[in-house]
Amino acid sequence: MTDVVSLLAQIKDTGRDPRGSGYLRPGFSRVERDLRAWFVAEAEARGLDVEVDHNGITWAWATPPGENAVVTGSHLDSVPGGGEFDGPLGVASALAAVDELTESGRLARAGRPLAIAVFPEEEGSRFGLSCLGSRLLTGAVGPKRALAMTDDRGDTFAEVLTRHGLDPERVGRDDERLSRIGSFLELHVEQGVGLINTDQPVAVGSSILGHGRWHVRFEGQGNHAGTTPMARRADPVVAAARTIGDIPTIVSRFDGAVATVGRTRVHPGGTNVIASAMDVWLDIRHPDDEVVQEVLEEIAARARDRASGAGYRNQEVTLTVDQESYSPTTHFHADFTRRLSALLPEAPAQSTGAGHDAAILAAHVPSAMLFVRNPTGVSHAAEEACEDDDARAGVRRLADALAMELGVEESATGDPGAEDRP
Repeated sequence: MTDVVSLLAQIKDTGRDPRGSGYLRPGFSRVERDLRAWFVAEAEARGLDVEVDHNGITWAWATPPGENAVVTGSHLDSVPGGGEFDGPLGVASALAAVDELTESGRLARAGRPLAIAVFPEEEGSRFGLSCLGSRLLTGAVGPKRALAMTDDRGDTFAEVLTRHGLDPERVGRDDERLSRIGSFLELHVEQGVGLINTDQPVAVGSSILGHGRWHVRFEGQGNHAGTTPMARRADPVVAAARTIGDIPTIVSRFDGAVATVGRTRVHPGGTNVIASAMDVWLDIRHPDDEVVQEVLEEIAARARDRASGAGYRNQEVTLTVDQESYSPTTHFHADFTRRLSALLPEAPAQSTGAGHDAAILAAHVPSAMLFVRNPTGVSHAAEEACEDDDARAGVRRLADALAMELGVEESATGDPGAEDRP
């Protein structure tokens, strides 16, 4: 069967961002549908039984479906301008790990079912809510809220589901399917610099930092850019821009905290028009959930001050702050992580500030993660990278970890990771 590097090469040109470098693979888009078709074809070529559940999650069973299943997988969507490996590396590695388990004879001796899951809209780049598929599966988001969410074109999630052949009436928590999952292991490209200065290609995930997203809206008075004196303006862009410029100073007072404005929208967006509103999306992360809230409160307070100073006489800039999502700090299943570390003693433990489906599932089933070294340390950008040998090493580690969960612990070599040691 094809190895992980060749698998990734098959989709290397799918979804390249036409606006510049990187990839544009929004959830439930034509591009993501093409990527899912690629995954289904590869799964079926291996004899896997493929199904799509009513939340849009694609499942490929390497054994007959059953209870207490071992599940691995990731996602295929990306952020705008995203990298090549964020998501697809985990999916391609899952396929390659199934090949390795099959060829070594371990899959035939498995004591538990094995499946690959591909989750939709993990990045939240289309509807604003990350890990949408896993949140729906677990009930972390309710159907009413999810179906009403809109994308930038005004299409609701319900409308998009219908166009993709899914029934909005069936969306929501799936206790029957969730109860089948005995453990979940997600492999993902590293989204930081933890492994750069080590000789190890893989780390064992320990925790995911608490993080949230907020929609901040500044509203003022739209007007003519040429006839309105500067002193008579209620300009939301000025208030928003000043707030954004204040964020680095505010956050610097909280050790380990990060806050980002990576998306804005000006309404109506004319060059010769004073805007009537500006929308800002704020992302805040820190290991301590209370610190996240403190950072938010300080930024919101500064935004209110900036808004109050951007109006004139009876005109004012008003502010609203709405939470779109929040995921508390997640520590992966202690026993699962301990067993992974014992199986892969050279792999360091590593926390991450990036969100993943594994963190959503962790509140319901034993979950863990493996991170594969990224030599640039850059993610969510075109410079994201993964060396071929590291990707292959990740597959071997994943296969051995899955075999451990399946009750067939010995690797094809009899020594997990032996191929990577001199």
